[in-house]
Amino acid sequence: MGALSGYRILDLSRVLAGPWASQVFADLGAEVIKIERPGKGDDTRSWGPPFVEENGLSAYFCATNRGKKSVTVDMAKPEGQALIKRLAEKSDVVLENFKFGGLAKLGLGPEDLLKLNPRLVYCSITGFGQTGPYRARAGYDFLMQGMGGLMSVTGAPDGEPMKAGVAVVDVFTGLYASNAVMAALLERERSGQGQHIDLALFDVQIAAMANQISSYLVSGQQPPRLGNAHPSIVPYQVFATSDGYLILAIGNDDQFARFVTLAGAPELARDERFATNPARVKHRATLVPLLETLLAARTTKDWTETLEAFGIPGGPINEFADIDADPHVRARGIFKELAPGLRGVASPMRFSRSKVRDNRPPPLLGADTTEVLSDILELSDEDLTRLQRDKII
Repeated sequence: MGALSGYRILDLSRVLAGPWASQVFADLGAEVIKIERPGKGDDTRSWGPPFVEENGLSAYFCATNRGKKSVTVDMAKPEGQALIKRLAEKSDVVLENFKFGGLAKLGLGPEDLLKLNPRLVYCSITGFGQTGPYRARAGYDFLMQGMGGLMSVTGAPDGEPMKAGVAVVDVFTGLYASNAVMAALLERERSGQGQHIDLALFDVQIAAMANQISSYLVSGQQPPRLGNAHPSIVPYQVFATSDGYLILAIGNDDQFARFVTLAGAPELARDERFATNPARVKHRATLVPLLETLLAARTTKDWTETLEAFGIPGGPINEFADIDADPHVRARGIFKELAPGLRGVASPMRFSRSKVRDNRPPPLLGADTTEVLSDILELSDEDLTRLQRDKII
């Protein structure tokens, strides 16, 4: 049984941040009912190629919608809104990522649904939150990486600011949302009451700047872009080897001494400019070229095996095919067969007792409409036929 078995999530979200959160709930055993537009569904269903050959689902959609039920309802129509309200009355959580005030105009805002179900946890994900001068603006991951500071510290010192290669703000926001919802459910056990959660991508991006934003708040100085180097640790970056690249991630002075000894330059550990991490940070420009020469003398595989043998953090920069072939990845079962022709990434959550249900495929559009509306709302065959005829579902 999953840790969240018995909980029902009404998922009105789409694209990435909201669906990432609801996928966490599905993995943990909750019943996740994904509400989609009739005929089109979640925008990401068409975000491709690539598409799964057997069922036409986009790889993007598959990444964030496993284990859910798809129910098609036209929320723009009053009768569709009535169906959503009835489902909300029988759910523990509503998750949505419409623009500020968007669902309130349909009578589906937090005040509306909490009035119907006072125990409901209603989580709103927006670009800039429910308050403040930017609240009506649309929010996109790329924009948030720029406005929230991530791009100011990402990229080469002499190059343009760069975004991350994955929509990290959406992913972080989904994880914050799942944490917040579960905390609200836990609090509900004490108070008996639900509540509204206001989660903004902009807030999350700033919070996720972690040590970098803390450094600014302490010093008042903007951290520079350092490419793959670390602002507070040296050496902690990518180096060229004789046949590729290697990450060297020295975390303390003892590791540095062991590394330079292995590399044939033990005198560097005795040099007062390099003996301690603060000294190495101060003299980065002098030390790094010396290390570049040492590391360029051997292959990435040679360095990786040597560093591992002596407990020094370092390793290759893998492409996805390398990860797929990695024996540790296979031993951990990180890639799973979800359906014929469809592989997915396993949930990283592993429990000693609770079951993680991360092996269920994403749903086809509207695949569960009849089941959900008949089982939960007890609609008759005649009701369903009429709703389909009127294009409500």
